[in-house]
Amino acid sequence: MSINIGIAEKDRKAIARGLSKVLADSYTLYLKTHNYHWNVTGPMFNTLHLMFEGQYTELATAVDAIAERIRALDEPAPGSYKAFAALTGIKEETKVPGAEEMIRQLVIGQETVVRTAREVFKVAEKASDEPTADLLTQRMQVHEKNAWMLRSMLNGK
Repeated sequence: MSINIGIAEKDRKAIARGLSKVLADSYTLYLKTHNYHWNVTGPMFNTLHLMFEGQYTELATAVDAIAERIRALDEPAPGSYKAFAALTGIKEETKVPGAEEMIRQLVIGQETVVRTAREVFKVAEKASDEPTADLLTQRMQVHEKNAWMLRSMLNGK
């Protein structure tokens, strides 16, 4: 049965392409945050270990909501490392940096998701896709807050 939700096919496809980038950024950030949770050391261990856990747990829920929105637009959601690597703007972590560098990298990742979401928001808004706009607004709020909290731990460094 064909989809008829009041959004033109070309707009649905453009929104889904953009959401696929948000999904890839979010999943890559999830992996990086989880990696840092496992591997953080030093005087801020307990604080960062718990903070990272809260952030990757929230991201695990978010990636499902983003993928489900792509499916609601009748497009396939990407779901492989290869697909995510091709779509994400977040650099993969292959080493174990120190705690402060972990924080810096997560700020960059959080802000990358915000920028990607903001670009897709414009497309969703133009197509009157309120559910996607709402999802993206929520994601931007979460990631902007996380970036602020992480940045605050760097004391202006």
